[in-house]
Amino acid sequence: MNNILKYTKGDRAIWLVVLFLAIISTLVVYTSITSLAYRHHNGNTFYYLFRHSTFLIIGLGIMYGIHRIKYSYFSRVAQLALYISVPLLILTLLIGSNLNNASRWLVIPVINQSFQTSDLAKLSLIMYVARILSIRQDVIKDFKKAFIPIVLPIFVVCGLIFPANFSTAAVLFTVCLVLMFIGRISLKHIGAMIGSGIAAIGLAFLLAMSVPGLLPRIDTWIARIENFSSADSKGNYQAEQSKIAVAAGGITGKGPGKSTQRNFLPHPYSDFIYAIVLEEYGLIGGVAVLMLYLILLYRAVRIVVKSPKAFGALLAVGIAFMLVFQAMINMAVAVNLFPVTGQPLPMVSMGGTSIWFTCIAIGIILSVSRGIEGESTLNRMTHAKI
Repeated sequence: MNNILKYTKGDRAIWLVVLFLAIISTLVVYTSITSLAYRHHNGNTFYYLFRHSTFLIIGLGIMYGIHRIKYSYFSRVAQLALYISVPLLILTLLIGSNLNNASRWLVIPVINQSFQTSDLAKLSLIMYVARILSIRQDVIKDFKKAFIPIVLPIFVVCGLIFPANFSTAAVLFTVCLVLMFIGRISLKHIGAMIGSGIAAIGLAFLLAMSVPGLLPRIDTWIARIENFSSADSKGNYQAEQSKIAVAAGGITGKGPGKSTQRNFLPHPYSDFIYAIVLEEYGLIGGVAVLMLYLILLYRAVRIVVKSPKAFGALLAVGIAFMLVFQAMINMAVAVNLFPVTGQPLPMVSMGGTSIWFTCIAIGIILSVSRGIEGESTLNRMTHAKI
């Protein structure tokens, strides 16, 4: 144990949160892949268990490597990553893999593995916004020198994600607003940005309602909102099955591997994995998972308080808020507090490159924490010598 602690730096509580989430993910994914295994691999659940476990182990390795990098380097990486993300998003819209009228995936030719370009774009944009906010603190209230260089990339990236994935674009836009507020951007400028975003979304919805089929994903979202606000059980099939899972779980749950709703939910291993958590581990298990994400956010806020530099503080809180906000939306959908969005539960839902990008994100938070610890140690040694 001492040897492990020697090589893993950064916030120990975040390391524990990640470890617990990885264990929960392995248990619940193994439970929920039964129907998927029968459809594609003759009931061989070990195929998906091995695949998912491999992605998790590689992801943890990536996270370890990222946390060893000095966090200030991510300021430079942010520019390059953003310049790569925008063309990839355009390419995805043009030739990406299409599923349910949404082009979200590109295939990596060498390893034949698909990935959502929005995962890279989310991380790149948050790093870039944190970079510009920290660099422009002296002129942070200036419209041309601070607001425009920040808001243009936000609208470009969110605008490119929006046609295929409205919920991801909305989450990213909200996270950027929070970062801008923390970074002391003028409230009137933030208000104007919110107004512009609402107007753009409203226009898109009006176009979709006026010309059906013009924006297929908007049509899907309109249908989801209508179904959510109505009592139509056919339109709310996923939500109804999820509610059955939640009710069946009760306080203590049915026990590991005893879910029945995994056979009825369309995506029990990804979008509705929290429903399986609640069915098998009950309210106690559900609250435990919720607390893990809240601990992650709390520890990130602690990093912000301790950070002597604006970039590290903004980077850590921006990434943590993105992960926790996404988790809250996933959990809200599972308990029917929000329309179906397709947002996975970070570090828990089954996925390939999405798990890796989550691990990169947490690795960056740990890198900031590690950097702050190093700076604090150096300051103490300097003062001791004086």
